[in-house]
Amino acid sequence: MKPKIFIDGEHGTTGLQIRTRMAGRTDLELLSIPEAERRNAAMREDLLNSADIAILCLPDDASREAVAMVAGNNRVRIIDTSTAHRVAPDWAYGFAEMDKAQPRKIRDARHVANPGCYPTGAIALIRPLRQAGILPDGYPVTVNAVSGYTGGGKQMIAQIEDDKSPDHIRAPHFLYGLTLKHKHVPEMKMHGLLERAPVFSPSVGKFAQGMIVQVPLYVDDLAAGATIESIHRALVDHYAGQSIVEVVPLEESAKLARIDATELAGKDTMKLFAFGTDGGAHVNMVALLDNLGKGASGAAVQNMDLML
Repeated sequence: MKPKIFIDGEHGTTGLQIRTRMAGRTDLELLSIPEAERRNAAMREDLLNSADIAILCLPDDASREAVAMVAGNNRVRIIDTSTAHRVAPDWAYGFAEMDKAQPRKIRDARHVANPGCYPTGAIALIRPLRQAGILPDGYPVTVNAVSGYTGGGKQMIAQIEDDKSPDHIRAPHFLYGLTLKHKHVPEMKMHGLLERAPVFSPSVGKFAQGMIVQVPLYVDDLAAGATIESIHRALVDHYAGQSIVEVVPLEESAKLARIDATELAGKDTMKLFAFGTDGGAHVNMVALLDNLGKGASGAAVQNMDLML
């Protein structure tokens, strides 16, 4: 029998993107709730408990509610795209390339927490350096990032695309999370293996999909002997043998004049770069991805396939 998949919240931005990625697949049976019935709790609970895998594309509280609805059903497995369970010890973190053992953890898990888009880029850059001993304990990590506006969901999409909206956003680029208490910081700290919470400064550009995440480093404050070459080598070694995360060669990066945040829009891959000069005092590590691809819906489908 084909595995049954239910996307709880399929009419939202992430859910729609997941459905698009599953279109045409004949190896799955998709369970669906009509948009008019999306608030029908009984129908929703029935579909959740009928699924082999339920993918939750919901706000945090609604995700917790959905998990409770299947708490007594050991057959149903869950992928949660909200932030509700990303630092929970009994949930597998759904970033398959994070460690060599992570694909197996995801495959065997009943509960998988899909990563956030910003943390996917940040952890992809930070964790290899922590594991290689290049980024020392207590280093004051800074994460600067810009995302496409679809990351803000239907409300932000309407604010930006509808110029008649009373809360229309006209700015071509804006900074937010100004209190430095963004909900993604705990997962960056935990899965980035950091002792100190990073300073995270997120922003949004007036483009639909795409993302750039930057982690700038002072070379003199890293482990003794650290260079741009050793930093790049740590990334290359960490992601060797897999295809979704590409570490761009140093010589290729050195030829670039700019990076387009939308380059990977519509794709489920990610590119990592190390920028700087030989013997220089600074290195800027950069991740390029689609905030709705590897940063959300693409990762959810990747995790589903691992679980199946």
